[in-house]
Amino acid sequence: MSDAAANVSLSTKRFEDCTIAEQQTLLANKHVSAVESAQSYFAQADRHANLNIYITDARESALARARVSDEHIANGTARALEGISIAVKDNYCTKDIRTTAASRILENFVPTYESTVTQKLLDAGAILTGKTNLDEFAMGSSTESSFFGPTINPTGEKLGFKTLVPGGSSGGSAAAVAAGFAIAALGSDTGGSIRQPASFCGVVGFKPTYGVCSRWGIIAYASSLDQAGVFAKTVGDVAAVMDVICGGDAKDSTSIENQNLAFKQALTQPPRKLRIGFPAQVLKAGATADTDRVWQRARDIAAHIGAEIVDVSLPTFKSALPAYYVIALSEASSNLARYDGVRYGRRASNPRDIIDMYEKSRSEGFGPEVRRRIMAGTFTLSAGYYDAYYLKAQKVRNKIVHEFAEAYKQVDLIVMPTTPSSAFAIGSHAKDPVEMYLEDLYTVPVNLAGLPAISLPVAHSSSGMPLGLQIIGRQLSDELVLQAAARFEAAVKALG
Repeated sequence: MSDAAANVSLSTKRFEDCTIAEQQTLLANKHVSAVESAQSYFAQADRHANLNIYITDARESALARARVSDEHIANGTARALEGISIAVKDNYCTKDIRTTAASRILENFVPTYESTVTQKLLDAGAILTGKTNLDEFAMGSSTESSFFGPTINPTGEKLGFKTLVPGGSSGGSAAAVAAGFAIAALGSDTGGSIRQPASFCGVVGFKPTYGVCSRWGIIAYASSLDQAGVFAKTVGDVAAVMDVICGGDAKDSTSIENQNLAFKQALTQPPRKLRIGFPAQVLKAGATADTDRVWQRARDIAAHIGAEIVDVSLPTFKSALPAYYVIALSEASSNLARYDGVRYGRRASNPRDIIDMYEKSRSEGFGPEVRRRIMAGTFTLSAGYYDAYYLKAQKVRNKIVHEFAEAYKQVDLIVMPTTPSSAFAIGSHAKDPVEMYLEDLYTVPVNLAGLPAISLPVAHSSSGMPLGLQIIGRQLSDELVLQAAARFEAAVKALG
């Protein structure tokens, strides 16, 4: 690190501009303490409280951990993420810190246990700054369905747009990074819930291969699709967090053992010539002026890094979205059956009998979007409709998995826009839920196939809002995805 960088002042703006590696150098050289670092992030959160990013501010516990981090640094026993401030989506269970999934039914739920991923962060010395807003039970693409109200897109606010959504469902986590509330944040991605808000807010968002990170302690939406992931401002910062949180977990039977993934190390490997797939069907699907900008930018970047562009085919791409919603809503119907007002969570007052208690607790506790999805999922699993909807959707999923596998026989990676457009206004999709579901057009196939994918900002809309590009790899090619993303990131800077 240069002397100039080592002398970065504690001013919030300059400190927040540092990467994780640069912050660690500042901490190690006593240019700043972990307590001062955390305080600077909370000061930023206080200045921009109107953005509604945190559901629960974990200031007291964060500062206590920061003091412990300062002791580790002073004793020469600093851990992998010592003193680094990270925000957490509020569907990760955090011991003794309220965890709501942005739902009224869990409004006052305080877990007595820690999710595997957040425990790994704590064990690495990270400071959990707070629990970020999301769509209720991660069901949405805008963070509007939260019981605690919508989050405002901080990137849009800087440009004078006061009512743009940050995306969803992990909108609060994307906004926390974009607004400088933390250097990185955890999200979860079921059908694009990390990549889509990353695109809207102009940050980097990574969804690893399904099973690379444990799901234990993450409040479930759709178990065969949910996956933990990371937001940051740079690919290098994503790699630093991923090195800590990845790995198998005996408490999660879907996690993958013996992965041997080393993300930061992968970024130091010499580059090789890449074959990058451009899927013909995706070029036509949902084409807009914004997606045209992203496609052109992707070609410019591929040329800049000397990659070979290969046309590939994903014939079933257009069927991915309806198949995804049938599967996801069916799994949600099953997963959310546990919220009945009996064991934990909100219970309705003065019910006539137990059936009335179930009905009132669930109808009062769940918001309209969650109720809609539970009803739809219950319908698709019901007798007489299971074969027509759920089973057929699973067959489509298998076809999509096969088509991706065939495409990867020709290419190393596949690229496509992250979203059909830049961030939209709060309330603009309120009248038609299908309009909201179409925001996931480019992201859901990746979850159906369990692939790793990263979104990084590569272009801007006509209004100046960021537009993201997805880089998608075959299963367990997570290191290659981040290597390519780092090259794309450098190319974006070089091309201007």
